Amino acid sequence: MGLYIKIFPFALENLSMTRNLYKNITLSLSGMLLAFSSQLCLAGEGALTAAELGNTTYTGIEEGPVTLVEGRWEGEPYEAGGASRPSAGLVEGFTLAGDLNDDGSKEAVVLLWQSSGGSGTFSYLAVVGRSDGGVKNLGTAEIGDRVKLRSGRIEKDSIILDVLQQGEGDAACCPTQLATRTWSMIDGQLIEGVMKITGVLSLDTLAGTEWVLTQLDRNSPISGEAEVSLTFGEGQIFGISACNRYSAGVEQGETAGDLQIGLAMGTRMACPGELMDLEHKYLDALTHVTGFSFLAGKLALTWENDGNWSTMLFTPVIKGL
Repeated sequence: MGLYIKIFPFALENLSMTRNLYKNITLSLSGMLLAFSSQLCLAGEGALTAAELGNTTYTGIEEGPVTLVEGRWEGEPYEAGGASRPSAGLVEGFTLAGDLNDDGSKEAVVLLWQSSGGSGTFSYLAVVGRSDGGVKNLGTAEIGDRVKLRSGRIEKDSIILDVLQQGEGDAACCPTQLATRTWSMIDGQLIEGVMKITGVLSLDTLAGTEWVLTQLDRNSPISGEAEVSLTFGEGQIFGISACNRYSAGVEQGETAGDLQIGLAMGTRMACPGELMDLEHKYLDALTHVTGFSFLAGKLALTWENDGNWSTMLFTPVIKGL
Protein backbone atom coordinates (compact mmCIF):
# COMPACT_ATOMS: atom_id res chain seq x y z
CA MET A 1 0.00 0.00 0.00
CA GLY A 2 1.60 3.24 -1.11
CA LEU A 3 1.42 6.73 0.31
CA TYR A 4 0.60 9.89 -1.54
CA ILE A 5 0.32 13.52 -0.58
CA LYS A 6 -2.83 15.55 -1.19
CA ILE A 7 -2.11 19.27 -1.36
CA PHE A 8 -4.99 21.68 -0.88
CA PRO A 9 -5.00 25.47 -1.14
CA PHE A 10 -5.12 27.09 2.27
CA ALA A 11 -5.15 30.83 2.79
CA LEU A 12 -4.21 32.19 6.20
CA GLU A 13 -6.43 35.05 7.22
CA ASN A 14 -7.11 37.18 10.26
CA LEU A 15 -10.75 36.76 11.23
CA SER A 16 -12.57 40.00 11.97
CA MET A 17 -14.92 40.51 14.90
CA THR A 18 -17.80 40.28 12.44
CA ARG A 19 -16.75 36.79 11.37
CA ASN A 20 -16.18 35.75 14.97
CA LEU A 21 -19.64 37.04 15.87
CA TYR A 22 -21.24 35.14 12.98
CA LYS A 23 -19.29 32.00 13.84
CA ASN A 24 -20.35 31.99 17.48
CA ILE A 25 -23.98 32.90 16.82
CA THR A 26 -24.09 30.02 14.35
CA LEU A 27 -22.66 27.62 16.94
CA SER A 28 -24.72 28.89 19.86
CA LEU A 29 -28.17 29.44 18.36
CA SER A 30 -28.62 27.70 15.04
CA GLY A 31 -26.66 24.67 16.15
CA MET A 32 -28.88 24.22 19.18
CA LEU A 33 -31.81 23.64 16.87
CA LEU A 34 -30.12 20.73 15.13
CA ALA A 35 -31.26 17.21 15.94
CA PHE A 36 -28.31 15.30 17.31
CA SER A 37 -27.68 11.63 17.93
CA SER A 38 -27.77 10.91 21.66
CA GLN A 39 -24.40 11.43 23.33
CA LEU A 40 -25.38 10.39 26.84
CA CYS A 41 -28.66 8.52 27.08
CA LEU A 42 -31.08 7.32 29.69
CA ALA A 43 -31.44 3.60 30.20
CA GLY A 44 -33.37 1.27 32.45
CA GLU A 45 -36.94 0.59 33.39
CA GLY A 46 -39.03 3.71 33.85
CA ALA A 47 -36.48 5.96 32.16
CA LEU A 48 -37.82 9.21 30.78
CA THR A 49 -38.12 9.21 27.00
CA ALA A 50 -37.04 11.93 24.59
CA ALA A 51 -40.70 12.53 23.76
CA GLU A 52 -41.54 13.07 27.43
CA LEU A 53 -38.64 15.48 27.95
CA GLY A 54 -39.62 17.41 24.81
CA ASN A 55 -43.24 17.82 25.94
CA THR A 56 -42.75 18.87 29.56
CA THR A 57 -43.55 22.13 31.37
CA TYR A 58 -40.43 23.92 32.64
CA THR A 59 -40.12 26.81 35.07
CA GLY A 60 -37.31 29.28 35.72
CA ILE A 61 -36.80 30.20 32.06
CA GLU A 62 -39.46 32.89 31.53
CA GLU A 63 -41.61 34.73 34.07
CA GLY A 64 -44.20 31.99 33.84
CA PRO A 65 -44.09 28.26 33.06
CA VAL A 66 -43.00 27.20 29.59
CA THR A 67 -44.62 24.11 28.09
CA LEU A 68 -42.60 22.57 25.27
CA VAL A 69 -44.36 20.95 22.32
CA GLU A 70 -42.07 18.58 20.44
CA GLY A 71 -39.09 20.27 22.07
CA ARG A 72 -39.97 23.90 21.38
CA TRP A 73 -41.97 26.84 22.77
CA GLU A 74 -42.76 30.28 21.36
CA GLY A 75 -44.32 33.16 23.28
CA GLU A 76 -46.43 36.03 22.06
CA PRO A 77 -44.73 38.83 20.05
CA TYR A 78 -43.30 41.64 22.16
CA GLU A 79 -45.31 44.08 20.05
CA ALA A 80 -48.62 43.37 18.32
CA GLY A 81 -47.92 42.29 14.77
CA GLY A 82 -44.18 42.22 15.42
CA ALA A 83 -41.84 39.38 14.44
CA SER A 84 -39.71 39.42 17.58
CA ARG A 85 -40.89 37.04 20.30
CA PRO A 86 -39.40 34.92 23.08
CA SER A 87 -38.64 31.29 22.31
CA ALA A 88 -37.15 28.32 24.12
CA GLY A 89 -36.44 24.67 23.53
CA LEU A 90 -34.76 21.44 24.46
CA VAL A 91 -31.15 20.95 23.38
CA GLU A 92 -31.49 17.53 21.80
CA GLY A 93 -28.84 14.86 22.07
CA PHE A 94 -27.68 15.61 25.61
CA THR A 95 -29.20 13.78 28.59
CA LEU A 96 -27.69 12.64 31.87
CA ALA A 97 -29.31 10.29 34.38
CA GLY A 98 -28.79 9.88 38.12
CA ASP A 99 -30.48 9.91 41.51
CA LEU A 100 -30.09 13.55 42.48
CA ASN A 101 -32.60 13.79 45.34
CA ASP A 102 -32.02 10.44 47.08
CA ASP A 103 -35.50 9.12 46.29
CA GLY A 104 -34.21 5.83 44.89
CA SER A 105 -35.05 6.60 41.26
CA LYS A 106 -33.05 8.24 38.50
CA GLU A 107 -33.85 11.76 37.36
CA ALA A 108 -33.04 13.14 33.91
CA VAL A 109 -30.77 16.17 33.43
CA VAL A 110 -31.30 18.15 30.22
CA LEU A 111 -30.17 21.41 28.66
CA LEU A 112 -32.60 24.11 27.55
CA TRP A 113 -32.04 27.21 25.42
CA GLN A 114 -33.87 30.54 25.56
CA SER A 115 -33.79 33.47 23.15
CA SER A 116 -35.45 36.87 23.22
CA GLY A 117 -34.90 37.40 19.51
CA GLY A 118 -31.47 39.04 19.69
CA SER A 119 -27.98 37.61 19.28
CA GLY A 120 -27.84 36.24 22.83
CA THR A 121 -28.93 32.69 23.62
CA PHE A 122 -29.17 31.67 27.27
CA SER A 123 -28.59 28.10 28.40
CA TYR A 124 -30.34 26.42 31.33
CA LEU A 125 -29.84 23.20 33.23
CA ALA A 126 -33.01 21.34 34.21
CA VAL A 127 -33.76 18.25 36.29
CA VAL A 128 -36.82 16.20 35.36
CA GLY A 129 -38.34 13.25 37.21
CA ARG A 130 -41.51 11.23 37.61
CA SER A 131 -43.90 12.52 40.24
CA ASP A 132 -47.46 11.41 41.08
CA GLY A 133 -47.64 9.38 37.89
CA GLY A 134 -46.55 12.24 35.66
CA VAL A 135 -43.39 13.99 34.48
CA LYS A 136 -42.27 17.06 36.45
CA ASN A 137 -39.51 19.65 36.20
CA LEU A 138 -37.90 19.38 39.64
CA GLY A 139 -35.43 22.25 39.29
CA THR A 140 -33.96 24.70 36.76
CA ALA A 141 -30.79 26.81 36.90
CA GLU A 142 -29.35 29.35 34.48
CA ILE A 143 -25.96 28.48 32.98
CA GLY A 144 -25.47 31.74 31.09
CA ASP A 145 -25.46 33.58 27.78
CA ARG A 146 -23.71 31.74 24.93
CA VAL A 147 -22.01 29.31 27.32
CA LYS A 148 -20.80 26.25 25.41
CA LEU A 149 -20.85 22.78 26.96
CA ARG A 150 -17.69 20.72 26.55
CA SER A 151 -18.76 17.69 28.59
CA GLY A 152 -21.12 16.71 31.39
CA ARG A 153 -21.44 13.99 33.99
CA ILE A 154 -23.08 13.06 37.28
CA GLU A 155 -20.89 12.17 40.26
CA LYS A 156 -22.70 10.96 43.37
CA ASP A 157 -25.57 13.44 43.58
CA SER A 158 -23.94 16.36 41.74
CA ILE A 159 -24.17 17.53 38.12
CA ILE A 160 -20.75 18.55 36.77
CA LEU A 161 -20.34 20.48 33.52
CA ASP A 162 -17.10 21.46 31.81
CA VAL A 163 -17.89 24.64 29.89
CA LEU A 164 -16.46 27.36 27.68
CA GLN A 165 -17.75 30.73 28.90
CA GLN A 166 -17.14 34.45 28.77
CA GLY A 167 -14.12 35.51 30.78
CA GLU A 168 -12.81 38.93 31.77
CA GLY A 169 -12.28 41.03 28.65
CA ASP A 170 -14.05 38.57 26.33
CA ALA A 171 -16.64 39.81 23.88
CA ALA A 172 -20.01 38.14 24.40
CA CYS A 173 -19.69 36.46 21.01
CA CYS A 174 -16.32 34.89 21.66
CA PRO A 175 -15.81 33.20 25.07
CA THR A 176 -12.35 31.89 25.97
CA GLN A 177 -12.60 30.90 29.64
CA LEU A 178 -12.61 27.19 30.53
CA ALA A 179 -14.45 26.31 33.73
CA THR A 180 -15.90 23.39 35.67
CA ARG A 181 -19.26 24.11 37.29
CA THR A 182 -21.29 21.99 39.71
CA TRP A 183 -24.98 21.92 40.69
CA SER A 184 -26.84 19.92 43.37
CA MET A 185 -30.48 19.50 44.38
CA ILE A 186 -30.82 21.17 47.81
CA ASP A 187 -34.21 21.50 49.51
CA GLY A 188 -36.00 21.02 46.21
CA GLN A 189 -33.92 23.59 44.31
CA LEU A 190 -31.07 23.23 41.82
CA ILE A 191 -28.21 25.17 43.45
CA GLU A 192 -24.80 25.93 41.91
CA GLY A 193 -21.66 25.35 43.95
CA VAL A 194 -18.22 26.91 43.70
CA MET A 195 -17.01 27.44 40.15
CA LYS A 196 -13.49 26.29 39.22
CA ILE A 197 -11.69 28.17 36.44
CA THR A 198 -9.50 25.64 34.61
CA GLY A 199 -7.77 27.63 31.87
CA VAL A 200 -8.11 29.53 28.63
CA LEU A 201 -9.23 28.12 25.28
CA SER A 202 -6.32 27.12 23.05
CA LEU A 203 -5.25 24.31 20.76
CA ASP A 204 -3.88 22.57 23.86
CA THR A 205 -7.51 22.13 24.97
CA LEU A 206 -7.86 19.49 22.23
CA ALA A 207 -4.51 17.74 22.77
CA GLY A 208 -4.93 13.97 22.96
CA THR A 209 -8.68 14.00 22.29
CA GLU A 210 -10.39 11.65 19.83
CA TRP A 211 -13.61 12.37 17.93
CA VAL A 212 -16.00 10.78 15.42
CA LEU A 213 -17.77 12.86 12.77
CA THR A 214 -21.57 12.89 13.05
CA GLN A 215 -22.44 15.82 10.77
CA LEU A 216 -20.50 17.25 7.85
CA ASP A 217 -22.81 20.26 7.84
CA ARG A 218 -26.32 21.08 8.98
CA ASN A 219 -27.95 19.03 6.24
CA SER A 220 -25.45 16.16 6.03
CA PRO A 221 -25.61 13.68 8.93
CA ILE A 222 -23.14 10.80 8.69
CA SER A 223 -24.58 7.30 8.31
CA GLY A 224 -23.59 4.57 10.75
CA GLU A 225 -21.75 2.69 8.01
CA ALA A 226 -19.23 5.46 7.43
CA GLU A 227 -16.30 6.04 9.79
CA VAL A 228 -14.66 9.44 9.90
CA SER A 229 -12.42 10.02 12.90
CA LEU A 230 -10.27 12.88 14.13
CA THR A 231 -7.50 12.76 16.75
CA PHE A 232 -5.49 15.75 17.93
CA GLY A 233 -1.80 15.08 18.51
CA GLU A 234 1.11 17.44 19.03
CA GLY A 235 0.93 19.87 16.12
CA GLN A 236 -1.07 17.50 13.95
CA ILE A 237 -4.39 15.80 13.41
CA PHE A 238 -4.92 12.28 12.08
CA GLY A 239 -7.62 9.67 11.67
CA ILE A 240 -9.77 7.82 9.14
CA SER A 241 -11.43 9.84 6.39
CA ALA A 242 -14.22 7.30 5.54
CA CYS A 243 -11.90 5.24 3.34
CA ASN A 244 -8.23 6.04 3.95
CA ARG A 245 -6.07 7.11 6.85
CA TYR A 246 -4.94 10.73 6.82
CA SER A 247 -2.86 13.26 8.74
CA ALA A 248 -2.32 17.01 8.55
CA GLY A 249 -0.52 19.74 10.41
CA VAL A 250 -2.57 22.03 12.65
CA GLU A 251 -1.80 25.39 14.23
CA GLN A 252 -3.63 27.86 16.42
CA GLY A 253 -4.54 31.18 14.84
CA GLU A 254 -4.04 34.63 16.29
CA THR A 255 -7.29 34.50 18.26
CA ALA A 256 -8.34 31.83 20.76
CA GLY A 257 -10.47 29.27 18.97
CA ASP A 258 -9.00 30.01 15.54
CA LEU A 259 -7.58 26.95 13.79
CA GLN A 260 -5.34 26.55 10.75
CA ILE A 261 -5.02 23.17 9.06
CA GLY A 262 -2.22 22.60 6.58
CA LEU A 263 -1.40 19.89 4.05
CA ALA A 264 -3.23 16.56 4.19
CA MET A 265 -1.47 13.23 3.69
CA GLY A 266 -3.28 9.95 3.21
CA THR A 267 -3.16 6.34 2.04
CA ARG A 268 -4.49 5.49 -1.41
CA MET A 269 -6.97 2.68 -0.97
CA ALA A 270 -10.00 2.39 -3.24
CA CYS A 271 -13.44 2.21 -1.59
CA PRO A 272 -17.10 2.25 -2.71
CA GLY A 273 -18.22 5.45 -4.40
CA GLU A 274 -20.28 6.79 -1.48
CA LEU A 275 -17.35 6.50 0.92
CA MET A 276 -14.96 8.12 -1.56
CA ASP A 277 -17.41 10.98 -2.06
CA LEU A 278 -17.67 11.53 1.71
CA GLU A 279 -13.88 11.37 2.05
CA HIS A 280 -13.38 14.04 -0.60
CA LYS A 281 -15.97 16.33 0.99
CA TYR A 282 -14.52 15.84 4.48
CA LEU A 283 -10.91 16.48 3.47
CA ASP A 284 -11.98 19.51 1.46
CA ALA A 285 -13.92 20.88 4.45
CA LEU A 286 -10.84 20.41 6.65
CA THR A 287 -8.82 22.70 4.41
CA HIS A 288 -11.40 25.46 4.96
CA VAL A 289 -11.66 25.15 8.75
CA THR A 290 -11.32 28.52 10.48
CA GLY A 291 -12.06 27.73 14.11
CA PHE A 292 -13.30 25.35 16.77
CA SER A 293 -15.72 25.45 19.66
CA PHE A 294 -18.10 23.12 21.51
CA LEU A 295 -21.82 22.47 21.32
CA ALA A 296 -23.79 20.24 23.71
CA GLY A 297 -20.72 18.11 24.39
CA LYS A 298 -19.65 17.92 20.77
CA LEU A 299 -16.64 19.41 19.00
CA ALA A 300 -17.71 21.97 16.40
CA LEU A 301 -15.32 22.87 13.58
CA THR A 302 -16.45 25.93 11.65
CA TRP A 303 -15.46 26.09 7.99
CA GLU A 304 -15.94 28.69 5.28
CA ASN A 305 -15.83 28.28 1.52
CA ASP A 306 -16.52 31.13 -0.92
CA GLY A 307 -18.38 33.11 1.73
CA ASN A 308 -20.55 30.18 2.81
CA TRP A 309 -20.21 29.12 6.46
CA SER A 310 -20.93 25.69 7.88
CA THR A 311 -20.07 23.52 10.89
CA MET A 312 -18.83 19.95 11.28
CA LEU A 313 -19.89 18.19 14.48
CA PHE A 314 -17.94 15.38 16.21
CA THR A 315 -18.83 13.22 19.22
CA PRO A 316 -16.07 12.35 21.68
CA VAL A 317 -14.50 8.91 21.88
CA ILE A 318 -14.62 8.02 25.58
CA LYS A 319 -11.60 5.89 26.43
CA GLY A 320 -12.19 2.73 28.40
CA LEU A 321 -15.67 2.10 26.99
